[in-house]
Amino acid sequence: MNTFLKAALMGAAAWLGISAAQAQPVTIEVEHFSPSHNVFHEAVAAAFMKKHPEITIKFRNSLPSYDEQHQGMLRASMTNNLPDVYHSGYHLLPEAVHQLERRKQVISLEGYIAKEGQAWLTANYEPAILNLGKVDGKVYGIGFNASTPIMFYNADLVKQAGGDPDKLPTNWADLIALGAKIKALGGDVDGIAYDVHVWPDDWLWRSLILQQGEAIMKADDKSVAFDNGSGLKALKLARSIVTDGKMVLRDYEQSRQQFAAGKLGIIFSSPNSARGFSDLIGTRFKLMSATYPVANLEKGVVPTGGNAMMILAKDKAKQDAAWEYIKFATGAEGQTIAVLGSGYMPTNKAALAPEYLGKFYDENPNWYTSIKQISRAAPWGGYPGTNGVKIWRTQRDLIGRVMNGEITPEDGIAKITTETNALLPK
Repeated sequence: MNTFLKAALMGAAAWLGISAAQAQPVTIEVEHFSPSHNVFHEAVAAAFMKKHPEITIKFRNSLPSYDEQHQGMLRASMTNNLPDVYHSGYHLLPEAVHQLERRKQVISLEGYIAKEGQAWLTANYEPAILNLGKVDGKVYGIGFNASTPIMFYNADLVKQAGGDPDKLPTNWADLIALGAKIKALGGDVDGIAYDVHVWPDDWLWRSLILQQGEAIMKADDKSVAFDNGSGLKALKLARSIVTDGKMVLRDYEQSRQQFAAGKLGIIFSSPNSARGFSDLIGTRFKLMSATYPVANLEKGVVPTGGNAMMILAKDKAKQDAAWEYIKFATGAEGQTIAVLGSGYMPTNKAALAPEYLGKFYDENPNWYTSIKQISRAAPWGGYPGTNGVKIWRTQRDLIGRVMNGEITPEDGIAKITTETNALLPK
């Protein structure tokens, strides 16, 4: 064993309170969402195992959406077949914690954080990032991926339509009008895509509410707050993107394909599309990105998507190994690997140093766009109770009916309000 490896192993063993000679190999199972994320998760795990040869990372099969993953996790909790480390979508984290705590299947990370010390915490995580993993005032997860909705656009089409590629409109009316102008270029070119009607979770729907500076839930957390007019404005805006912006309603994956093919001007998406779009587009056209339009410049925010890493292991040795993995994966080195493999924002502020991502962002501005609106980044909150997935699927169906003109925005928000409230805890 070389000197460096021996020192690393002894250091880990010392942290666990045992000697290097007593350190036993341990395997931990990890579950994350989306098969498309396998590559960068595996790269992070490989780098970790190189530093920690006594710990083996084994991945479970990933599911295509946070909602499906969440439901699978709840089923696994009933049969005591949970992974040791679980990546929960931020919006589903409270529901996950409350359900798992009843069976004593989740642990708070407060004890591990305290052992690392305040200096370590301050050097690595902004309070806003830590808050994404808090439930009832305690840290149960640490952010691994983070994203706020942004716009990617075809600078060539924007220019052909008379727009300024270096200064995309920052208000909804002008942006929608630009979408219509791009559509008017003719052929099989489309202007704009805001695919909230088929999105796998409520991220883009919440964005339409929060950018107004309005809340999703009332203060008592018993009923929705968007019955105050903000929900109606959100639906009218979604419908306007179709009627005034000439948006073609299609599946969001089809929109991505249309955009990559150079046949769609503007698409709203996660910053993690930066890697995929860059690879697919190549030099076909100039790819650019811009921050999310906000109607209320004083109070408007955008929801922070992504996921936090939780420890569900029951065995103490696996819990300790899981913490080492979380610490690495959300650390500067792990985040550099994850960001470069995905396009997500880093959750570790030390990763912005020049030796990690700082220089890369200077050379790749499309990847930096989401970070430019980090001051508007707000938690992607879920709904109380256990019907979060059902609530979104109900809302999504109604949003789609409004966008395709089947029902009016007024009828749509009335139905969304009534049906959502009916699914909330009494």
